[in-house]
This record gives sequence, structure tokens and C-alpha cells, in this order.
Amino acid sequence: MPMEAGQQFLTPAESHAVDGALLSQSEKFLTRLTISSLRLLQTIAEEEQLAIADLTPEIIIAWFEKDAKRKREQGAEKPVLDW
Repeated sequence: MPMEAGQQFLTPAESHAVDGALLSQSEKFLTRLTISSLRLLQTIAEEEQLAIADLTPEIIIAWFEKDAKRKREQGAEKPVLDW
């Protein structure tokens, strides 16, 4: 199921698990980034009706452009990403 606007890409439980892992701070950051990236790729693939393996850089860029357009046209609470 696609992520809703404002939904977090890393759950509190996952964040806690990363905190408890025997990793350096930079490794913990990369782990959080990787988990969040997986969630985002899943969202993009679902919206584009593709498998994650079929995503290309061009499709991902187009999706980001579409999400930014949603934000401009529908308001700050509508995009998937909220920076």
C-alpha cells in the first residue's frame, strides 16, 4: 500500500532496533537511510505500478518531480515527501 502524506519511512521500533545495533554512528545513519530508501522505493514502485527492480533513475526522478508538483498544487500536506 502506498505511503500516506506525512507518514514516516522509519518506524519508532525500527529506529530503536538501529540504536541498539552494534554499529558506529555513521553505520547507524546509513542503516536508517537504507531502510527509509527501501520504503520510498516501495512507494514509488506501487504508484508507478512497477516492481522495484524495474525502477530506473529516470522513473525515480520523474516521481520526485510529480511529488514536488503535488506539493505546489495541492498544498504542503499532500506530497509523500516532506522535507
